[in-house]
Amino acid sequence: MSQSRARRGRLRLATALTAVLTLVAGLLTATVTPAAAVAGGPVIDQNFADPDVMKVGHTYYAYATNSDGRHIKWATSTDLVTWTVRATDALPVLGAWADPDWTFPPGGPGDHGVWAPEVFATGPKSFVMWYVAHDRASGKQCIGAATATAPGGPFVPRDTSLVCTPEIGGAIDASSYTENGRRYMLWKNDGNCCGQDTWLHLQQVSADGLRRTGTETLLIKQNKPFEGTLVEAPTLWKHGKTYVLFYSANFFGNGSYLSSYATSTSLRGPYTKSAVPLMTTDAFAGSVRGPGGQDIVTGPDGQDRIIFHGWDPSFTYRAVYSQRLDWRGSRPIVEGAKIRYEAEDADFTRANARYAVGGASNGIVVGGIDFADSRVTFHVYVPRAGTYRLYTRYANGSDGGAASHTLTVNGTAAGTVDYPVTGWDNWQVSERDVTLRAGDNTVAYGKGSNFAELDAIDVA
Repeated sequence: MSQSRARRGRLRLATALTAVLTLVAGLLTATVTPAAAVAGGPVIDQNFADPDVMKVGHTYYAYATNSDGRHIKWATSTDLVTWTVRATDALPVLGAWADPDWTFPPGGPGDHGVWAPEVFATGPKSFVMWYVAHDRASGKQCIGAATATAPGGPFVPRDTSLVCTPEIGGAIDASSYTENGRRYMLWKNDGNCCGQDTWLHLQQVSADGLRRTGTETLLIKQNKPFEGTLVEAPTLWKHGKTYVLFYSANFFGNGSYLSSYATSTSLRGPYTKSAVPLMTTDAFAGSVRGPGGQDIVTGPDGQDRIIFHGWDPSFTYRAVYSQRLDWRGSRPIVEGAKIRYEAEDADFTRANARYAVGGASNGIVVGGIDFADSRVTFHVYVPRAGTYRLYTRYANGSDGGAASHTLTVNGTAAGTVDYPVTGWDNWQVSERDVTLRAGDNTVAYGKGSNFAELDAIDVA
């Protein structure tokens, strides 16, 4: 049976670590210069999880979750690529409410639950840090505040926590957003600690960032299969007239961790999630493992960049990556990450969609591409012209052996995509390069030899 439908698709080095001992203002620092950061290598190739980035003058300051004996690690850069990791602790003392001796075994040795800092300026010599620590009274993670007169601290903590909600699992992952002279806090209730939902919250705070003042709004919670049991690490960015809520999801400790996003035309929502994640281990073809804890910042060239962490190959530490962030309308596109296009969302004629088994992406595939006039046409967007890798997810159960589809790119024949025998509903990937123009492209599959079905394509 064949049918015709037309639907547009939606979202889709090793690094050299140079240790330089230098005396700067009496501090020992280590300068990290990546070999090929734009190609996907880490820009800070050491433990520096949950990076938050702030610009002061011509300098970028990054802050990270506890490690190496420091509650909050910090680093500086002028280009978001070459970073100097400082030897001091930006937050040498925790607030009186926090337990500095509590440990978090899944986080590895030295993890005392001091996580996910957020730092922002409230004046030329006034800086506020929001940080996560273990609350003595409730036994849950809570958010505290600290202040400093310089971006590198030392930050001095306030005696009481800022957000502590033990009844819904505690509070973690604070981030800041400003608009029309108002500052807002986003955070996650840590419900996955105790079998509850995890919501991302939004609330206005005082100008100095030290008091919650406005109405609290629930934005999104975990409800997609790829999110696992949680959403966390919110980052709110406005692109044009659209609010883009970046977030991380799934288990932080392995390659299932990922970043995704949701959009809204209103600050308080409702927010609509992307159908597919923004960054995954697979999207980076395994070169970044568990990409998450993201922050967005504008680089010195005026180009948006996404800063995030990912595990090293041995899953021992989380390094920092800095990738260009492009946009197609309100859809973010991360340089180097695959963009997925589902076959069922393509335009197709003389072919049919069906529900599938065997781990098909989104559970629906397109088959019946069996006739001379069968076509499955994907609408693919890339920000810059060039050669891209095309990953075709297929299954081939043909009795006659290997199969193929003809490939047409922007109306020009581009050879074939070839498929070894896999059996039906055994989804594998065939790779080849294609040349695409900047902006919109069409990538069309037609009848080749024998028979194969299409699950999805990825472009990177």
